[in-house]
Amino acid sequence: MKKLLLLGTFALLAACSGVKKTQEALNSGNYVTAMNKAIKQLADNKTKKGHQQYVLLLEEAFAKNAQREQERISFLQKDGNPANLEGIYNSYLQLKQLQERISPLLPLSVYDENRAAEFKFKNYNTEIVQTKNELSQYLYGNATNLLTNAANKFDYRQAYDELKYLNEINPGFQNTASKMEEAYQKGLDYVKVELKNDTQQIIPERLEEELLDFNTYGINNFWAQFHTQPLNDIKYDYAMYLDFKEINISPEQVNETQVIKEKLIKDGFEYVLDNNGNVAKDSLGNDIKVDKFKKVKCDFYRFTQVKSAQIGAKVSFMDLQTGQQVNSYPLSSQFVFEHIYANYSGDRRALDNDLVALLNLAAVPFPTNEQMVYDAGEDLKARLKDIVRRNSFN
Repeated sequence: MKKLLLLGTFALLAACSGVKKTQEALNSGNYVTAMNKAIKQLADNKTKKGHQQYVLLLEEAFAKNAQREQERISFLQKDGNPANLEGIYNSYLQLKQLQERISPLLPLSVYDENRAAEFKFKNYNTEIVQTKNELSQYLYGNATNLLTNAANKFDYRQAYDELKYLNEINPGFQNTASKMEEAYQKGLDYVKVELKNDTQQIIPERLEEELLDFNTYGINNFWAQFHTQPLNDIKYDYAMYLDFKEINISPEQVNETQVIKEKLIKDGFEYVLDNNGNVAKDSLGNDIKVDKFKKVKCDFYRFTQVKSAQIGAKVSFMDLQTGQQVNSYPLSSQFVFEHIYANYSGDRRALDNDLVALLNLAAVPFPTNEQMVYDAGEDLKARLKDIVRRNSFN
């Protein structure tokens, strides 16, 4: 019983909180938010008596929002600025969409007043179509003007954005698609990429290919194209240089460490003698025996094969129009090869299990210098990817 009362109390508090938040949204002029909250509750159960407040709040919020939007539309129309067409168009769309969300809930009853909630719907289709056509003409004309009189690539990008929006609200309008492609191509930044090796080491061909494979980097830079093999018919805006300054590879080393291990181990048993020199007996008459221990010793030799590679590089970006360096970033990476194995002399029973495991390992061939450089380059690729992502040309 107590559990049911608690659940009922929690449900009542939750309901009161929902109504309060809806009322607060209405009082602060957030009419759409208030309607969204009310519609969500009424969609679950519109006839529930506890939802009556949501019916009244929805009715009031709808009326106030419609009035405000109509006044806003009237003001923007009187202003006469074609730049206002987008705002007018979106207002009409919002008014229509709200009606379409409320319509499936109707009729909504107000029980205490014995009436149906009133929603003055209006058909906005004519206004939407007319405004969309006017807005389409405005966007197309504005984008065309930008394409014709562009002073820089940002003008082409603005033209592209206008045409993209036009294509979303009015697909197939005149030759929007072809003009979008024109704006995109003219708004692109072309970046040629060059790799330089100022070291005395050979950069593995596989590493070079992977460093310059921008398709695997997942770089989402809409307005930049990177070319590792520059084309003659393209005027490049920027250059990206990846300069290898140093590649250091250490000699192959085998370090030896000797450890002396001693341990007491069980080595059979012996009988316990009584005071008379006879074998002592327990209470059941059995001979009493005790374990014998002996100390064993083992010389353990641990061998560690070590070889390391370090890469030092620099990434720089240059504006080819001005000849000025835009940004420069240091790059460094290291890879360490390490392999441990061991052998012993003496009694291996003196060794702990972790040391015994190393006895099963043997020396392995050291990686080649080429492989070491490639492995060090794995981390370099991740760092380069991050730099290219952060360096925006937009």
